[in-house]
Amino acid sequence: MSTKTPRRLVVGISGASGTIYGIRVLELLKKMDIETHLVMSKSAEMTLVYETDYKPKEIKALASVVHPAADIGASISSGSFATMGMIVVPCSIRTMSEIATGVTSSLMSRAADVVLKEKRRLVLAVRETPLHGGHLRTLTTLADIGTIIAPIVPAFYNKPKTVDDIINHTVGRLLDLFGIETKLVKRWEGGPAED
Repeated sequence: MSTKTPRRLVVGISGASGTIYGIRVLELLKKMDIETHLVMSKSAEMTLVYETDYKPKEIKALASVVHPAADIGASISSGSFATMGMIVVPCSIRTMSEIATGVTSSLMSRAADVVLKEKRRLVLAVRETPLHGGHLRTLTTLADIGTIIAPIVPAFYNKPKTVDDIINHTVGRLLDLFGIETKLVKRWEGGPAED
């Protein structure tokens, strides 16, 4: 007997700079047949206002379901709630550290912990630089326990012309990690043939 995983993804937006990446993930998934469960930290709501013209309620309207960050009894806090996994985009160092240590003081870290224990895909789009040794050791711990570390780093082989091009390509690559095709990624086909 097999059970099919629903097309359902948990999306975390933490307080790191780069909230536009989380917004774009939600915008894209809303156009697809993928149910999104959003958990957004208070810090993310503040960063959002500093970095964009969006209001938190507009971002929440993009999600299928919104869970308050303090609601550790939400559906996404249980392993019996089947999902494709979770993406935290952007992922702050604080959120990264909580997840790595198993500290589940918020729904975001609890939901990520559940994804890991259930052996589902957890992608952390870490947005910080430079990194000191403690950060690097924490990232190694996360990788060792099954997390995919996908720092937000722009690619240039696709010859982006706008900031939006950079955002779209990055988000497309992040969603690739869940097998979600967005048609936003210019796929590398190799360099020019040598004579």
